[in-house]
Amino acid sequence: MSRQHALDNAKAYFDGGEFYAQLAPRIAIRSESQEPNRLAELHGYLTEQIIPDIEQLGFTWEIVDNPVEGFGPFLIAERVEPEAAFSVLTYGHGDVIRGYDDQWADGLSPWQITQRGDRWYGRGTADNKGQHTINLAALGCVLKANGGRLGYNVKLVLEMGEETGSPGLKEVCHRYREQLAADVFIGSDGPRLNADAPTLFLGSRGSFNFDLKLQAREGAHHSGNWGGVLKNPAVRLTNAIATLVDANGVIQIEGLRPAPIPDAVRQALALLEVGVGDNAPPSTPTGGSQGYPPLSACLAGTR
Repeated sequence: MSRQHALDNAKAYFDGGEFYAQLAPRIAIRSESQEPNRLAELHGYLTEQIIPDIEQLGFTWEIVDNPVEGFGPFLIAERVEPEAAFSVLTYGHGDVIRGYDDQWADGLSPWQITQRGDRWYGRGTADNKGQHTINLAALGCVLKANGGRLGYNVKLVLEMGEETGSPGLKEVCHRYREQLAADVFIGSDGPRLNADAPTLFLGSRGSFNFDLKLQAREGAHHSGNWGGVLKNPAVRLTNAIATLVDANGVIQIEGLRPAPIPDAVRQALALLEVGVGDNAPPSTPTGGSQGYPPLSACLAGTR
């Protein structure tokens, strides 16, 4: 019965306009982490918008200064219940990319939610203010339906620098690794397979950024004198990178290929449609530059 009550609470939260009303002032904060003069806004987003809500949910919290100078702070929070069965760690980011105010269509602003049809426009509605607002509201819906109990602990990391590459995140997580230890991690920040259906991802490939340099010789040599005579490091690097993945996106190095996908997973994924909706790029039979790749290529683990 409490599950249905929680679902009813969530429906009322959206249909009654509470979600819109809660999200609007968050969108209004110009939390552009790519702009060096927005530190006050980045800090204010946490103190004005997030902390009052999580305090009502029973969280204790701490604002952590970024160990990388000049970047936004972190919010570390937790809600602990006696005899909790397990702990959930969740994540979000309150910073957004630049507003690019003058590039928005007439009547739209990055700092104001505007509803047109069944869509809401505003910077951060889908990356990532909307998602972590929903996640925290969902906890409130469950608490209201279940007599103030969740049955598990919740830990929260909210950063204010994701759009600049998450500077300091690794250091902060390492410093608070014992406090952030959990059985399950739930992060809501990413795309949908298509705009018309919810998407649940059970893993992430992640990424690793690095600089690759090739110094063929000491000093500089003018291409007017030495072009075609000396080997060009740029040409050598270009050809080396091209041996990793071919022109169709197929991984050429066996050691870089992922493990085979189980048949049960392959069958489930084969039912999914990619890019459905009026904002999707046009599809082509073979994918490529004119459209997204066919799902069969993705299932083969070669793209």
